[in-house]
Amino acid sequence: MSKTADSMNNKSGTSKRLYVSDISCAGCVDTIETALKSVPGVDEVQVNFADRSVVVSGDVPVDILIQAISKSGYTASIAEDKTDSERENKDLAHYKELLKKTVIAGIISLAIVAVTMLGLLPEITSFKGQVSWGIVSLLALFVLTYAGGRFFVGALKSFKNHNANMDTLIAIGTGVAWVYSSFVVIFPDAVSEIARHVYFDTATLIITFINLGSALEMRARGKTSEAIKRLIGLQPKTARVLREGSEVDIPIEQVQMDDIVRVRPGEKIPVDGELTEGSSHVDESMLTGEPVPVSKKVGDEVVGGSVNKSGSFLFKATRIGEDTALSQIIEMVRKAQNAKPEIGRLADKVSSIFVPTVLIIAVLTMLAWFNFGPSPQLTYMLVTTMAVLIIACPCALGLATPISVMVGVGKAAEYGVLIRRGDALQQSGEISTVVLDKTGTITEGKPVVTALEPTSSWSEEKLLMIAASVETNSEHPLAEAVVEASKEKNVELKSIESFEAVSGHGVRAVYQQKTVLLGNRKLMQDSGVKLGSLLEMSEKLSKMGQTVIFVSVDGEAAGLLGISDPIKVDSKEAIKRLQDLGIKVVMLTGDNRATAQTVAGLVGVDDFIAEVLPQDKADQITKLQEKGEKVAMVGDGINDAPALAGSDVGFAVGTGTDVAIESADITLMRGSLHGVADAIAISKATLRNIKENLVGAFGYNSLAIPIAAGILFPFTGLLLNPIIAGAAMALSSLTVVTNANRLRWFKP
Repeated sequence: MSKTADSMNNKSGTSKRLYVSDISCAGCVDTIETALKSVPGVDEVQVNFADRSVVVSGDVPVDILIQAISKSGYTASIAEDKTDSERENKDLAHYKELLKKTVIAGIISLAIVAVTMLGLLPEITSFKGQVSWGIVSLLALFVLTYAGGRFFVGALKSFKNHNANMDTLIAIGTGVAWVYSSFVVIFPDAVSEIARHVYFDTATLIITFINLGSALEMRARGKTSEAIKRLIGLQPKTARVLREGSEVDIPIEQVQMDDIVRVRPGEKIPVDGELTEGSSHVDESMLTGEPVPVSKKVGDEVVGGSVNKSGSFLFKATRIGEDTALSQIIEMVRKAQNAKPEIGRLADKVSSIFVPTVLIIAVLTMLAWFNFGPSPQLTYMLVTTMAVLIIACPCALGLATPISVMVGVGKAAEYGVLIRRGDALQQSGEISTVVLDKTGTITEGKPVVTALEPTSSWSEEKLLMIAASVETNSEHPLAEAVVEASKEKNVELKSIESFEAVSGHGVRAVYQQKTVLLGNRKLMQDSGVKLGSLLEMSEKLSKMGQTVIFVSVDGEAAGLLGISDPIKVDSKEAIKRLQDLGIKVVMLTGDNRATAQTVAGLVGVDDFIAEVLPQDKADQITKLQEKGEKVAMVGDGINDAPALAGSDVGFAVGTGTDVAIESADITLMRGSLHGVADAIAISKATLRNIKENLVGAFGYNSLAIPIAAGILFPFTGLLLNPIIAGAAMALSSLTVVTNANRLRWFKP
């Protein structure tokens, strides 16, 4: 886990996260991105409409970034972990304020509707009528300023910065309705009798519905960041530290490097560190997705945010603050949630030209009805133009991608899958071939003794004792497996009088004045050792993909050891899951063909490529891509890095090396291949959800605008009431957010 944490500690000091409270539509996203990209020194800008955050990469002071956003007409502040709860409280307060405004606006609107529909007030042409309707005008003005003031302020800011957004459409639509109606009240004789209508009820109801939609959307939107909230919630507030011989509870911010920290059963581990005393089992499921608690002993790494299940222990703090694995995970998830897949950038481009296009359509609608419409032209012109402006607001379009990405990335994090790059989320769903490195990915990556075959005059224990006693002097990985096996079986080792490595064949040693040989068949043959029945056993083990080490003492065969890199218990099942998703699975290894064939047969891959040199792994990926395959590479070693970087999507097994994880697009926090299947399944579900949202949003606007403009009127005599348009606009955004939140219940 330490390697994973270290590798994730790549957060550049030049990356800043800001919060922009008044982003109201996709047009705002484009305006803010353009403003920030024009600042010298800014390398990359990611604006997330869904959670109103902005991540800026580049060596530029925060105050200059905030100033640039301010000049474009928006209000920005620094977003930090410690202010997230404050922001959540502000959002809750804003939600309650929106509900309050909705209720008050709704009551006044219903009263205005009642007096309008039931004809309770005198005619506008009389003095009493003008006074009565004047009061109604003032009530409507109160609703527009109290409940809809933010739209007019936003529209004014946009106008000053030569932009147009959702606020522009709402402000023009409702503002024109109120101004026209008030003109009719003050100067009734200036308007022909047939056009002497007032639209105070329309203006106020539109504001009411949009506020209600915003409130419901905010409530639903708040659920999309559950993953981040849960991760932040993993961080304990205090730590029990040894200071001057006694244990004291201090705020987690005050923990220093190399502090000795006490953790008792049931407590959360405050920071990353290394066990110095005691042992326990630790639940790391919220970080890795792995449900089984992990055994920890002295020298093992522990990760902040995980939960101590059993024993009490002491550990030395090795990473604190923003350097902990949990902090890096939170940052990685945030960055991925802010990233835009290709399909999202398409939606942004459409959205950026959408509002100006709608304004043009509104003007054309107005001119068409004024010049070619039936009497009263002014009334028809006003109704259709208002309907176009209100119903065309591209909120749903702007929300379609980021809201799904936020939920999808968060869902992946729950399963221990950390998506580092936005495009990887989309591309994972399009993968046709997965290439798996063998060692450390399909297999455990750590050789173990799997067979002990002594001759008749030797016992297993004695054979292992002499082999391990000799191999303690060797640095070969296979030697390490032999020594580890002796430790597990509590075999006492003896001292060796001399030791000599025989290059490419094995080792020679002297033990109790006897010559001991450990090595391959060639070493035994060259030394005149007769292997007898051991040869048959060695051939059987070799066919099973095991490496055989023969042992002889004073020229007599003592037995053999079979060593293999065991296949992970769930590799075969995970590979089957990938194949069930319609994906071809290929194994890539530097091992000999016989071993590769054995492993390939055991786990059921579709194909394998053996005897590949480390520097040639990337070439194999390229060859597959040239055949038209969308290739994902899964690996854990330094020699996998070029292949990971060259693939369409690189998956790094989180238990692997720093370089591999740095080169990958997706990091699997646990060593299981199920993480790859989980990531691809979540990606497909997220991509499907984005497409549903985009089809819904595009379809809604494509159908609604012509209907609002009155295309059905010549055939049916029906027009879309602007009140219905306002309600439909609010409902479309709510539908997109609700659909995205369905991903929260998705289980791969």
